[in-house]
Amino acid sequence: MRGKIVGAVPIGQRPAEVTGRLVPGHHEGDLVMGSAASNSAVGTIVERATGYLTVLPLPRGHGAAAVADAIIEQMSALPPWFAQTLTWDRGKELAQHQRITAATGIAVYFADPYAPWQRGSNENTNGLLREYLPKGTDLSAWTPAQLHAIAAELNDRPRKRLGYHTPREAFAKLLADDQHRVATTP
Repeated sequence: MRGKIVGAVPIGQRPAEVTGRLVPGHHEGDLVMGSAASNSAVGTIVERATGYLTVLPLPRGHGAAAVADAIIEQMSALPPWFAQTLTWDRGKELAQHQRITAATGIAVYFADPYAPWQRGSNENTNGLLREYLPKGTDLSAWTPAQLHAIAAELNDRPRKRLGYHTPREAFAKLLADDQHRVATTP
């Protein structure tokens, strides 16, 4: 079947713990598209429990290989307990999802067609990102450093659902709690 992603695991098979935002490590992702003339895009991944945003600069385009490479690079830098699942829409840019899983151990799930609310954390964050990256602009003009600075600003924006803490603070607390659980030797 043309355009179908081979081996796509539907969102209905995602672990039940992902539905609530109580367990960290479950992410939603998508592309924010630039102008049609520029054919540019930026990838976004949002962790559901903390709202922590990871921006994926895509200087080599937004084909499946480039997106997989960017996801693997960014998600491999996270602790394994903070990188368990990734839910994406049905875009062909994630056709190499099996390579992502093999490289990172992250289980990839796909939202139902035409159901953006199934990735509501990501859709909301992409809306916030559009304050910085307006529709119809050439996103390739932004450097990776500039994109990461935008993500840092959004990660430092207090959120009502976090008790007016920031996603960065929520993530830092999880990291600190994790370090206290790890046994150390003198």
